[in-house]
Amino acid sequence: MPSSQLLFGFFIVALGMTLTPGPNMLYLISRSICQGRRAGFISLAGVALGFIFYMLFAACGITALLFTVPFAYDALRFGGAAYLLYLAWQALKPGGRSPFHVKNLSVDSDRKLFLMGLFTNLLNPKIALLYLALLPQFVDASGNVLLQSLALGSIHICISITINGLITLAAGSIAGFLANRPNWLLVQRWIMGTVLAGLAVRIALQARK
Repeated sequence: MPSSQLLFGFFIVALGMTLTPGPNMLYLISRSICQGRRAGFISLAGVALGFIFYMLFAACGITALLFTVPFAYDALRFGGAAYLLYLAWQALKPGGRSPFHVKNLSVDSDRKLFLMGLFTNLLNPKIALLYLALLPQFVDASGNVLLQSLALGSIHICISITINGLITLAAGSIAGFLANRPNWLLVQRWIMGTVLAGLAVRIALQARK
């Protein structure tokens, strides 16, 4: 298992990325506001299955990669740092849009809601890079890489499902609250952008474990 320090570091990264608006959050909020909480949670179930696919794929792939390609760790490290900087810019750039400003969606069946949640996650570049570029930063290559990857992936899934579940539950109320409080959105963007940029610098400068 990873050390408590690595687990805490990964927890912070996973929490920060979960709270950063992306395709999954936009879709879940849109569904919850336009079609109700039940539709939002069915969509969330599809998103959860996508996380499991990514976790299993990344755990096996990272295990093989770190043992066969000498410079794979550095490539993943700098790729992860670059993506965190990109997310920081998306949060801080002028004219950022709140994920709670959604457009109307048509009413879909339970099956379509689940599949849309699944494919929205599988085609989400933020999740792909989290598992393939950021997760390896918290794996000790001298230990059992496969078990560590599965443990870290499970932590991320628990965080993401919990946060997105709460957002799905309260999407309508949050949207109404923020509609007349644009300053709250600005503060959230700056805090998140600063945290992500700091994490990017830390990952880029750290030595191989």
